[in-house]
Amino acid sequence: MTRPAPELSLKYARELLGVSSASTPAEVRRAFREAAKRAHPDAGGDEDHFRQVVDAYQRLQDPLGERFVQAPARARPTPEPDLEITPQLALEGGDVDHRLPDGQLIRISLPPGLRSGDKVRAAGSELCVYIRAHDGVLVRGDDLWMTAKVAPGLLKKGGRITLETPIGRRSVWIDSKAAERGLVRVEGEGLPASGRRPAGHLFVRLTATAGLADSAALALLRRFAAAWAA
Repeated sequence: MTRPAPELSLKYARELLGVSSASTPAEVRRAFREAAKRAHPDAGGDEDHFRQVVDAYQRLQDPLGERFVQAPARARPTPEPDLEITPQLALEGGDVDHRLPDGQLIRISLPPGLRSGDKVRAAGSELCVYIRAHDGVLVRGDDLWMTAKVAPGLLKKGGRITLETPIGRRSVWIDSKAAERGLVRVEGEGLPASGRRPAGHLFVRLTATAGLADSAALALLRRFAAAWAA
């Protein structure tokens, strides 16, 4: 199975969608919709290529590769037949209000496990799903990505931290390899399996932030080491 590539370059992402650095957000969305339609497995396309198209679109939503804050939405001259949802809705499903191009406001019940590029039918219209970054959480393919601030000492020696994630509070162990990379993966805690798509993972980027206290486990270890050396 091909996983989304965090190192996907902006240049390659634009080439996949056929857009340029001067393209507007609306033009990028239209290009993504057309590319996803051609590559979607349900339409006879290649699954790996479809994933690349989705990754490219998500990469262009997160151009710095670090900041997961959604930019303010720009006004659209003409409403487009798409459906933007948050990572939380993609994860859990639920009801969302959506205004159709004709001005009609409808409520849509969404199943859990939607991905960007999926199609949803509502009120006789077919809507293409886009998952936008929200509250510091980004969706890439099947996976959820977020950033956590940790004490500098934790990135040197590892330890256990408790995080507030889209799937609730989780206790995460940071081993030496994850500490060195500044990235930890929580298996199977991304988007749920849906159709032929497997369950994704949760990736947490670790950012050393001065002033934060070390984890309880690391603090206890240091006290033990100090007492042993005394």
